[in-house]
Amino acid sequence: MRVLVVGAGVAGLTAARGLTMAGHQVEVYEAAPQLRAEGGSISIWPSSTGILRGFGVDLDGAGRRLEAMESRSVRGRGLATIDLTAVERRFGGNPSLHIARHELVERIADGVLVHYDHEVRAVDPDRAEITLTDGSTVRGDVLIGADGRKSIVGRTLRGENPSKLNGWVTWQAFTTRPTEFTDSDRSMMVSNGRALGSMASAGHGRMLWWFDLRAKPGSPFWEGAPGLADRLRERFGHWPEPFPTLLQDAETLTFYPHQIHRVPAVWGRGPTTLMGDAAHTMPPAMAMGSTQALEDAWALTRSIDDLRGYERARTKIVRRVARAVGGEMPARQGPLMGLFTDAFTTRNYVSWLRKSSGYLQQEGWSSSLQHRPGSASPANGSARAEAQ
Repeated sequence: MRVLVVGAGVAGLTAARGLTMAGHQVEVYEAAPQLRAEGGSISIWPSSTGILRGFGVDLDGAGRRLEAMESRSVRGRGLATIDLTAVERRFGGNPSLHIARHELVERIADGVLVHYDHEVRAVDPDRAEITLTDGSTVRGDVLIGADGRKSIVGRTLRGENPSKLNGWVTWQAFTTRPTEFTDSDRSMMVSNGRALGSMASAGHGRMLWWFDLRAKPGSPFWEGAPGLADRLRERFGHWPEPFPTLLQDAETLTFYPHQIHRVPAVWGRGPTTLMGDAAHTMPPAMAMGSTQALEDAWALTRSIDDLRGYERARTKIVRRVARAVGGEMPARQGPLMGLFTDAFTTRNYVSWLRKSSGYLQQEGWSSSLQHRPGSASPANGSARAEAQ
């Protein structure tokens, strides 16, 4: 089939790779003049690395492999550690990675046919047809809207953008300043029940650090508020190192408001469907946005001839994830993490990852800690994607 993908982000590029492997003719249309590399970094879990490997994405040397996620109190006391090496073994040797967004999309885009500087101005979802700003039209057998929260494909299907602010924001920045986490295989987060501070290496000598906290438009912690850097230092400067040191660079922080919306049962119409943020915008808490976009790409590749079936299957999982993520649980948990053993916390995380992933719910993943995915390609609709 001829498949048109609108949007060259993580979702659209991954879907294009998978569908091309499956033998379809795929073209991606992107409004930007070149690959969009803005943004911070992304944590991707075993389902994501398995899917990417199965779609032929080269992950050698990508980002930073994470072996542990540490939780600490605001006084620096260790509360809990999730053993990500155990999680990796549990899911066939697929690791957890923290990677700069630009590096991830560059690796996914390698070999994908993308028409840059091709903005879509109109969509006919019943004909899988797009009209570009120069007036030309392109028609396919299937049309996929992977063009983000403000998706023109999504607006055509359902009207206005359904996403809304949930009252939380992120302030984040990269640093090359040496700390115990800058080149570490451990990430760290601190929560007092009202805010979250976290950091993780993105590899290559860079680390992303960030704060999640409550803020509304016009409030002291909203974008453009005067004296923001001083307010961040006042609020978080007493948290454990390296936060006080990193806050010396607070003027370089970038702003990200958290958005969410109800996930409908049906995302598309006729030969047209949605994926990624166009279908289910969610906050960055628990690092599930890109993970769910990759899950969409995997499921869509297997169900390209049954779009409503793809949507129903994904809705069951995405709704569960959106509810958990929308509650900003990492920022709210505070010292409660210290009530559980590391072994219990790790087992609970394994359970959460499985529940949030159709890829990991496949038969066979629970049979052995040493199980590795088979070599069958997703192109043939096999039970599991290739992950060599």
